Amino acid sequence: MTRRQCTGEYKVKPIKKKIRDLLGYPYPTRIPKGVFVEQWIGISTDEFHRAKDADVKYMQNRHPLIDMGWSRSDCVRYLTSLDLAETPKSSCLGCPFHGNAQWRRIRDNSPAEWEDVVEFDAAIRKGNARANASGNRLLGEAFLHRSRGPLGRAPIDHVTASEWAALQQELADEDELERGVADGCSPWACRGDADALAQDDFGLAT
Repeated sequence: MTRRQCTGEYKVKPIKKKIRDLLGYPYPTRIPKGVFVEQWIGISTDEFHRAKDADVKYMQNRHPLIDMGWSRSDCVRYLTSLDLAETPKSSCLGCPFHGNAQWRRIRDNSPAEWEDVVEFDAAIRKGNARANASGNRLLGEAFLHRSRGPLGRAPIDHVTASEWAALQQELADEDELERGVADGCSPWACRGDADALAQDDFGLAT
């Protein structure tokens, strides 16, 4: 596996730089105690282990989806109610952690980006002098797809077990919309109790 530098180099560092600029204390100026920004991060309950505090005092992280108890499926249902169901996961275009579904989405919906990422995959074959975590050249070759083959010929039309599982959840959600929830009703146990949360003006549970 090559170095996973994207988060630190291309996300965290630029965000910190911009926040310092917005606060009026560009690096290396010391930021006074009590001066900070509150940063909302869209991590759902499925990935609660990724929710961490910031490593600097001038940033305070909030995780509103976790605060509301929302999973990725809850987010998809909400986006579907707004006709925004096709909103993709956030990720870099040429991320080696893409699954087949993400590669197919790029190939099928964005030919120019697909061509770009296939060219990028070919260009990284030999890596560089800092290609891995120890800073050494690669002993083998680098590929974006987990099959360790050229992206343009990789088996991205194969649907993985995790993709099937996600699809089954989506189908279950659609079936519940069509048929109603499976639980029965009695005078002592209304199936609507679990969904009795109020909603605010944005349709969010309160």
